[in-house]
Amino acid sequence: MSTPRNNGTVKTAQTTFQILETLKRKNGATLTELTAEFDLSNSSIHNYLKTLEEDGYVVKNGQEYKIGLRLLDLGGFARRDRRLYDIAKSEVTSLAESTGEMANLLVEEKGMGVYLHRAHGDNAVKTDSYIGQRVHLHNTALGKAILAYFPEERVDEIIEQHGLPCTTPNTITTRDALFEELETIREEGVAFDDEARVKGLRCVAVPIVNNNDHVEGAISVSGPTSRLQDEYFTQELPEELESAANVIELNITYM
Repeated sequence: MSTPRNNGTVKTAQTTFQILETLKRKNGATLTELTAEFDLSNSSIHNYLKTLEEDGYVVKNGQEYKIGLRLLDLGGFARRDRRLYDIAKSEVTSLAESTGEMANLLVEEKGMGVYLHRAHGDNAVKTDSYIGQRVHLHNTALGKAILAYFPEERVDEIIEQHGLPCTTPNTITTRDALFEELETIREEGVAFDDEARVKGLRCVAVPIVNNNDHVEGAISVSGPTSRLQDEYFTQELPEELESAANVIELNITYM
């Protein structure tokens, strides 16, 4: 566990958020388990938990503490405050309905991707992803579609900050390989993920670029490799995504 900063106010706030992150990572924990994670006394951790529980950010079930739904209120507000979410959600939902697969909307924040919206088609498979989840950009079609339109210096900053961790044998793990693929994405306007983050899952994504050539996010369709094959994977889905992106981009410009 990282050491909080020295300033008293910042230290308290940082510890609070670290406790919440730990509860998320462990999917719940007891007071004893949390105390083992921090360089703080049992009573100090209990005081943090009591305050969080009183405000609804943590709930207690028996001896276990878990994340409370009060945080969902904050997350929902943050998502609603993103103009792209309101503009793109109907197109993403339509993609899920027309393809029968999972359709996604991702934006970048602090060098990571954040899912703003996900829609399930009739045949969509379940994955580990969820709205609000933060993911690396280099191993998803969505993330690469965004990175392709970032300046080289910004991509280097993200690599320096978050690295290029390997999640499957198909994950890009070197700077040169990533930049080579980003160049191809810029040329073709579409990004592919062939089991790069989740084994057995493919994904096609296109960027959302505003009238000032600034990338606002990306949309995608993902599904099992058994269904996303051949021309459907390489041509038909990209065309459908590009059509949806065109509508979103026009609405961004003129709404």
